[in-house]
Amino acid sequence: MLASVASGISRVNGFLNSADCVGLLKAMEALGARTHLTRDGDLYIHGTSGRMLKPARPLDLGNSGTALRLLAGLLAGYDMPVTLTGDASLRSRPMRRIEEPLRLMGAEVVLSGDKGCAPIRVRGGRLKGIEYEMPVASAQVKSCIMLAALRAEGATTVIEPHPTRDHTEQVFTALGLPVSVQDQAVTVEGAGPAGPEIKAREWIIPGDISSAAFWMVAAAAHRRGSVTVKDVGLNPRRTAILDVLKRMGARIKVTPKKKQDGAVEPLGEIRVSGSKLKGTVVGGEEIPALIDEIPILAVAGALAEGETVIKDARELRVKESDRIRTMCANLKQMHVDVEEMEDGLRINGPTQLRGGGFVDSYGDHRVAMAMAVLALFGDTPVTIKNVRCIETSYPGFWEDLKRLGGHVE
Repeated sequence: MLASVASGISRVNGFLNSADCVGLLKAMEALGARTHLTRDGDLYIHGTSGRMLKPARPLDLGNSGTALRLLAGLLAGYDMPVTLTGDASLRSRPMRRIEEPLRLMGAEVVLSGDKGCAPIRVRGGRLKGIEYEMPVASAQVKSCIMLAALRAEGATTVIEPHPTRDHTEQVFTALGLPVSVQDQAVTVEGAGPAGPEIKAREWIIPGDISSAAFWMVAAAAHRRGSVTVKDVGLNPRRTAILDVLKRMGARIKVTPKKKQDGAVEPLGEIRVSGSKLKGTVVGGEEIPALIDEIPILAVAGALAEGETVIKDARELRVKESDRIRTMCANLKQMHVDVEEMEDGLRINGPTQLRGGGFVDSYGDHRVAMAMAVLALFGDTPVTIKNVRCIETSYPGFWEDLKRLGGHVE
């Protein structure tokens, strides 16, 4: 998004050619940017120098809540009406959490979906800085406000109840945008309606640890298993999955990589070796740092010795599916001893996976991939329904599963 409104041509190395990312790319093209993806996988983005075109139709962000919420924030700085929408799953996810701060800043926001959901119509311009204390820890809401703040008059401060992912702060710093962090408060100095000058640059995108987590859990739960993930992001606010797996008994070695030009965040190599896992408690302040990894951690709990409790994770109920409900239903289909709680799951392992079965992704990519990993530990085939959703975040998932010894039809 920021490369699309920069001056010049940005080169992105490591672009993930998934449905979510491509959907956002098309949206930015509709707003005036020009893009080119080479055969080698390099993405070139010709920025608009801060200008935006009024799109001819609503922008469809597919299944990506991140894209919709962040783009709403960026568009709030422009005096033109734009409607953002997505698929049925995205149109069921709560958007009042960005409606309130954007309205406080002066944007017009209309939620035309049921119960405060998308489609969302945003018309901005003439924003003013605010201080906003978030009721729920959410990196998406924080980033939405930060992007809107770029074209506001005065400073905007966002106060988090718990630390969340800080990718936006890192990117702002790399671009020289005025952002400061003090404890759990993030402040952006607005440049007013004209917006800040953003210059094009080269970006190196690290591998997503949320995607790597599926293979790390598969290796950790297999006593003779071992997997090495290369060029994966090591942002400290994203590596809580490693702490949890270590608590469960996995052997993990992290080798940081020397920083390269274009890299904003640390990256490196993670090697995970299997052992006899034991149950643990996952909750509190570590939840925002591994919210996307909880489905696969539930699988780790099913394969571990003893009780695993996942708590303080109500946010899972408003993801691509109600992940507490869908994971509980699927784990029961696989004969896992699991109890659904209001804010998480209680799992007793280890589970003897016998007899195969049928499970359903409920249209949720992370649920589908988590159940595929659990199926690797069974003695007969498992059928997973509705797996096309995996294309949203990990189009190469099945090929990687085969490379690691899995059998897929």
